[in-house]
Amino acid sequence: MKIKNFIILALAALALTGCKSLYGKYERPEVNAKGVVRSPLSDTDTLAVTDTASFGNLPWRSVFTDPQLQSLIATALEHNYDLLNAALNVQAAEAQLKSARLAFLPSFAFSPQGTISSWDGNEAVKTYSLPVSASWTIDLFGSLLSAKRSSQMALLGMKDYQLAARTKLIANVANLYYTLLMLDKELVLIDEMEKLAKDTWETMKLQKEYGSVRSTGVQSAESNYYSVQAQKVGLKRQLREAENALSLLLGQSAGIIARGTFDNQNLPANFSTGISLQLLNNRPDVHAAEMSLAQCFYNVQTARSRFYPTLTLSGQGGYTNSGGMGITNPAKLLLTAVGSLVQPIFQRGQIIAGLKVAKIQYERAYNTWQQAVLSAGNEVSNALVLYNASAEKSAIEAKQIATLRQNVEDTKLLLSESRGSYLEVITAQQSLLNVELSKVQDDFYKMQAVVNLYMALGGGK
Repeated sequence: MKIKNFIILALAALALTGCKSLYGKYERPEVNAKGVVRSPLSDTDTLAVTDTASFGNLPWRSVFTDPQLQSLIATALEHNYDLLNAALNVQAAEAQLKSARLAFLPSFAFSPQGTISSWDGNEAVKTYSLPVSASWTIDLFGSLLSAKRSSQMALLGMKDYQLAARTKLIANVANLYYTLLMLDKELVLIDEMEKLAKDTWETMKLQKEYGSVRSTGVQSAESNYYSVQAQKVGLKRQLREAENALSLLLGQSAGIIARGTFDNQNLPANFSTGISLQLLNNRPDVHAAEMSLAQCFYNVQTARSRFYPTLTLSGQGGYTNSGGMGITNPAKLLLTAVGSLVQPIFQRGQIIAGLKVAKIQYERAYNTWQQAVLSAGNEVSNALVLYNASAEKSAIEAKQIATLRQNVEDTKLLLSESRGSYLEVITAQQSLLNVELSKVQDDFYKMQAVVNLYMALGGGK
């Protein structure tokens, strides 16, 4: 049968079965993105779909304006080893895609051979051949095409993971930087309270000598002073650990991190979230999950194509002095061509099982994608509510601090006039320190919420 007949037979089989299941392109399936982001100000409402520019689309230098933080982020983007490995993974995926594209071309091989033989001590006979062979698999049923498209989706997914790693790295560096600033601020407050507690202790020791304060009051003041010192030691430990963690992200040995001050930070306060379906394309990890789904879609097509014949054309040509029945000299040109059509008939259920597994993997990838969409919306919701709650709480604590500072002054005055209790003084000082530390933490949570929201919206360009 001629090659033309093989091709006609294959095209007829393809026409009978339909080509959509073998050559169709991936299209985004339905996904539940309704109400994916919950309103931070309402228990029942969700944020409406919007086409406005997302906060996540801003360049990271526009979000994090502290020069020292910008320098740290730039260093991390250049030297972080996890990010470097992500770039290498992209290069590997590009190489695999190139291999899949080259599968459409014929393969060539050069395999020279030579023999020397002698029968019963007679003169040696030399034979040789210099063949070049070629083989070409014609992609009648989309097996090579679907494999190439699957590799394309794998490459896009790997690039998405690289972007996701970049976004996460920027967020981690920013969060650790703001953690250091928060701990620096708390250490300043602890130092101030340490001096205040020491003054109270010294005052009570003098009053004890005059008989206006008992020894128990002095002991309580001394204990309060040591308590503040213990907090200071704990803060210094946390500072060192945060510096070590940030140094690791920078791809360098642990050391001192140059930084600004907590009170001078200026972060965005108004956000356009660009939610719902826009989130599907902006979040690199969500888009990567969809590319994994598309890859599984093409893997199903590849599994289906294995049910159909494989048409392979092969040929060989070269010079040889072996004519089969005798030796020719000089060598002659030998040409051969072969066409083969292989139709699977019985493969012990392997082809059917392969298709079932591919379909199951597609369903699993769809569930993973849907979960990624919901998780992204959940992260946006949590970041928004953290920002609003922290801002509201910080405003309340500012009023509370003003009241407690006046309370500390008033109780000290009463104690100096022997009209107050030492317990009132110590309690007032402890209350002031606790609220001051709490306000610093809530202001830090606001900063952290901005970082988390930027990451949740796929920022990091």
